[in-house]
Amino acid sequence: MDNPILVEVTRGGIVESRHRGALAVVDSEGSLVFSIGEIDTPIFPRSAVKALQALPLVESGIADKLKLSDAELALACSSHSGEEDHVAAATSALAKAGRDVTCLECGAHWPIFDKAARSLAASGGTPSALHNNCSGKHAGFVCLAIGMGEDPKGYIGHDHKVMRKVSAALSETTGFDLSRAARGIDGCSIPTYAIPLRHLAHGFAKFGSGRHLGGDRAQAAAKLRAAVAANPRMIGGTERFDTVMTEVFKSRVFMKGGAEGVHCAALPELGFGIAVKMDDGAGRAADTVMAAAINRYLPFMPAEKEAVWPRLDWPMANWNGFEVGHLRATETLLAGTPGRA
Repeated sequence: MDNPILVEVTRGGIVESRHRGALAVVDSEGSLVFSIGEIDTPIFPRSAVKALQALPLVESGIADKLKLSDAELALACSSHSGEEDHVAAATSALAKAGRDVTCLECGAHWPIFDKAARSLAASGGTPSALHNNCSGKHAGFVCLAIGMGEDPKGYIGHDHKVMRKVSAALSETTGFDLSRAARGIDGCSIPTYAIPLRHLAHGFAKFGSGRHLGGDRAQAAAKLRAAVAANPRMIGGTERFDTVMTEVFKSRVFMKGGAEGVHCAALPELGFGIAVKMDDGAGRAADTVMAAAINRYLPFMPAEKEAVWPRLDWPMANWNGFEVGHLRATETLLAGTPGRA
């Protein structure tokens, strides 16, 4: 059975595109709070689970031993835009471990943020692994290796001690046995494991509430959430959805998107976790579904309302600035949510 249409794109008064997907909301006890579509089929969460992958760095005490800053910890959870502050934080984290860019095994690409890419090109520079949107996560992996007394070379391999630690944390937090999961290679070359939305949402419920994580891991989760809330630019960058929402909600919401239309979030005050997957991999649609899920459960302050409600029916403009249509949540997605009048 096909997943339902959750987001539509209109133009000229008709629907031009339709995005199907699935959504799971689970509490910290593992009980399903709400769902749409197929939530038990494993999907690759990609970068949406970076915060869970950063847990070993913090719970081990290595982050404190290396004196990693909140900005550096936030970057370890991020898919950043390759702006100057992102590159600086990745560089400084590596330096605290006595390493540099040559240790990173994520590959290089131009900054995601267009102005940063243009600035780099205008200066005659070329992109390095520091500009990779995953360089913060990888700097964290290098720090974890050094803290464990391991050679970081080859840390991207699934059998390296670093990746075994990271994968174990992901498996334990989501409650899904990764030994029976499909394994692929992510864009930054680390293993990515297929996990159902139900389990991902449960993992983020635990990450947000600290319940059923154990003392050290619960403290690590709280530290990472606080680091991101205090440094919203580090989780994404200029004009990025995760950054914009974190600037508004601060510690009330932890959210992280991933490639191919995945988005995960924690609502700490409710103990809920959210996981979204769009069938066609559309990130713009995943943002809309996440905004609708947050709208369904959180009572808003005025500034929060102003940030979320437009996302449910987002005007789309062309290069001349003319409004040409809307990106909007469907009634299937909005059914039962508070009114927006």
